[in-house]
Amino acid sequence: MRDFWRSGDPYAWLTGAALVFSLLMVGGLLLLIITKGLGIFWPSRVVLITMKDASIYMGQEVGSESIPVPDAQAGTLKKYRMRLKIGNRDLYGNDFKWVNNEDISTTAYPADAVVMERTEWGNMYAHISEVIDGEKSLATGVEASISLLKSLLPENKKLIKKVAGIEKNDLGGISTKIENLRLQMNILEKNGKTTEALNNKIAIDALQTLYKDKEQGLVKLKEAINNVQVVVKSVEGTVKRLPLANIVRLYKPNDMGVLAKTGVYISKFWEFISEQPREANTEGGVFPAIFGTVFMVLVMSIAVMPFGVLAAVYLKEYARQGLIVKIIRICVNNLAGVPSMVFGVFGLGFFIYGIGGTIDKLFFKSSLPTPTFGTGGVLWASLTLTLLTLPVVIVSTEEGLAAVPQDIKLGSLSLGANRFETLLHIIIPAAMPGILTGLILAIARAAGEVAPLMFTGVVKLAPSLPIDMNLPFVHLERKFMHLGFHIYDVGFQSPNVEAAKPMVYMTTFLLILIVIFLNLTAIKIRNHLKRKYTASTF
Repeated sequence: MRDFWRSGDPYAWLTGAALVFSLLMVGGLLLLIITKGLGIFWPSRVVLITMKDASIYMGQEVGSESIPVPDAQAGTLKKYRMRLKIGNRDLYGNDFKWVNNEDISTTAYPADAVVMERTEWGNMYAHISEVIDGEKSLATGVEASISLLKSLLPENKKLIKKVAGIEKNDLGGISTKIENLRLQMNILEKNGKTTEALNNKIAIDALQTLYKDKEQGLVKLKEAINNVQVVVKSVEGTVKRLPLANIVRLYKPNDMGVLAKTGVYISKFWEFISEQPREANTEGGVFPAIFGTVFMVLVMSIAVMPFGVLAAVYLKEYARQGLIVKIIRICVNNLAGVPSMVFGVFGLGFFIYGIGGTIDKLFFKSSLPTPTFGTGGVLWASLTLTLLTLPVVIVSTEEGLAAVPQDIKLGSLSLGANRFETLLHIIIPAAMPGILTGLILAIARAAGEVAPLMFTGVVKLAPSLPIDMNLPFVHLERKFMHLGFHIYDVGFQSPNVEAAKPMVYMTTFLLILIVIFLNLTAIKIRNHLKRKYTASTF
């Protein structure tokens, strides 16, 4: 046994077992996230349950469990209960209800049961009676009503997008122009240029007239959209009218085959990654959060690369190796262990209140006391994460520079190249794989950070993206949404936590995919540069 332990084989087996155990844990976590997340889009059957006390419930079964009995004796038969998503929050107040299996009298799956996804109040589980336009009946009965609604919904969605476009682009653009002209007018009045200020006042009045005209047209368009309504009847007999504009999607899951359900699944998945959130972020899409996450990581990468590489090059190639450089390296290494919350507080004080407040005083006096750069935004969040990830880039770049053979450097110098030329054409290209390794690690960490962003610009719901068609097109001062904060907000701050759980899993899965995509992109670039410069250098 002594020889066996001295041979080192047991340690090899232990390290291999630890690796397998780690991979199983990671794989199990990913499998849990995938199954819990991707399953939310599948249109499961609607069940109609009649209880022994004659009460009736209709909804989708989302789980079951044994009823906990703390004082039960050994051998006692377990009792089970079903978790039913009953929706109709405007009628019942809750999305879910637990139903004891032993209290169920009958269970049925009616073919005419309809699921209507709405912009508010959650899903509606009911039977459709008719479709009306004002007081005029357009269709009566389930089949005729559903057929008509399926033809009206696509056109209705176009009108809703048109309304959103008018509100955001037309009215929003006019409001921005009015605000800019008003600020210019204030500056002109302070400088005594009354004629130019009067011209601005005339332009503002013309824009306000145009705004009112656009607004009146928008009101008429909304009235036309809300005029068509769907009359539905819940299982307990409550009749309700739903405006067609509030219905996102409707389908009869009990009367659908696998192919039809797959179509609904794809439609809901596409909505998730391409649309705006709704219902306090618990439903709808997460496109603004996807865009904000990727945009912030790109801005952070653009900022961290030059600073990290220049700092590492100076420490490795130019600085005299002594006590001061050793202290700097110790500080850099320790900086990597500072809690991210500290970086957030620093970003709030230094970037937002310090630099941002100074920029407002120098260039945006007319906007004060409303801050422009002196408040949270994607620029300050990106720079805060730049500081957070800077030690990783510096250390990786130094390791890449140290890996370049000394003979290559001396050979370049002996052939007449100066120190800067050797650094630029020989050392940095050869060290590029190590530099990009630091960037990959920085991206992986920055994409998942949340705490610093809560101080420096992330919000629950951002009205506008950082990029749009209004000058200067890229708005680094705007607040933004982030997938990591979206997970925290939906999972822990939502008023309807139980309904939001599937959204948490799906958003987590999407964040993992984005991090993998960003990392694979950087890895591909690194491998390409490694093949290119390694072949040309060595």
